[in-house]
Amino acid sequence: MTPSTDPLPQTPRPRRSRRTLMILAALALFLLPIAVRAALYAGDTAPRSWRDADWSSVGSLPAPAAHPDARVLVLSGRTGGWKGVVSVHSWIVLKAKDARGWSRFDVVGWGNPVRLNGWEPDGRWYGNPPTVVADVSGEAAEALIPRITDAIRGYRYANAGDYRVWPGPNSNTFVAGVLRAVPELGAALPANAIGRDFRPGAYVGASDSGTGVEASVFGVLGVKAGWVEGLEVNLLGLVVGLDLRRPAVKLPGYGRIGLGPVPTAIAAGHL
Repeated sequence: MTPSTDPLPQTPRPRRSRRTLMILAALALFLLPIAVRAALYAGDTAPRSWRDADWSSVGSLPAPAAHPDARVLVLSGRTGGWKGVVSVHSWIVLKAKDARGWSRFDVVGWGNPVRLNGWEPDGRWYGNPPTVVADVSGEAAEALIPRITDAIRGYRYANAGDYRVWPGPNSNTFVAGVLRAVPELGAALPANAIGRDFRPGAYVGASDSGTGVEASVFGVLGVKAGWVEGLEVNLLGLVVGLDLRRPAVKLPGYGRIGLGPVPTAIAAGHL
C-alpha cells in the first residue's frame, strides 16, 4: 500500500494568536482615542482659524498690585485646528515680588520662537481656557524665578527655524525643558503635550519632575515611570499610561481622564 503523501494537519499556534491580539489591543489604545477626538472635532463648531479664535484673558489672575508676592505658573491649553485633536500648547507665567506686571513666555512656530507677553498671561488658547500645571507663590516662587529665567534664556532652540511641530522642539519642548531645569516645581506636562519628551537623541535618566526614570528616543518612542509622571508608554509622541498618585488613565488626545480634578497649586514647593 502506497504511503499517503498528504501533509500532516497543522497544529494551532495559540501563542501567535495571543501575540496578534495583544498588538491589535495596543494599537487600539493609541489609535481609537484619536479617531474619537477627530470625529468630535469634525462635528464641532470650534474656530478653524486663529483669526476667528478668542485669545482674551479668562480673568483668573489678580492685578499685580493686589498680589505683591512672587508667583510662578505653568499653564496649558488645547491648541486649535486639527493639532488640537492630539495636543495642547503650554507656557510659563512669572511675577517677581512687587513686580508691576506678569511676564508670559511662549514658544511659537514663526519668527524667533521664544515670545514675551505675546498674549494675556491667563489668556485662552484658540478659544480654550488654560489649565494649571503648576502654581507656586511666595518665598518658594521667589527662590525659583532666577533659575527659571536662566533656563528660559538658555533654551537651546531659540533661533528662527528651530521650531518643529512634531516631534519637537515646539512649545511643549520649551516648557518641559524648564521643568527639567527646575525639578522643585514637582510638575510634569499633560500626556497630550506633544513634544514634551523631545530630546536630540536617545535618553535614559531621571524624569522631568525628578521623581522617576524614563527612556526615550527622540521623544517618539519611550517609557516612563515616576511618582509625578505615573506610568507611560510613548509611541510616535502619543502617550498611554496610568496616573498612580491620583488614579486616572492617560490616553492620546485626551491627556488625563481621572476620578477627580488635579490640584492646581503647589504649596511651599511640594504637592
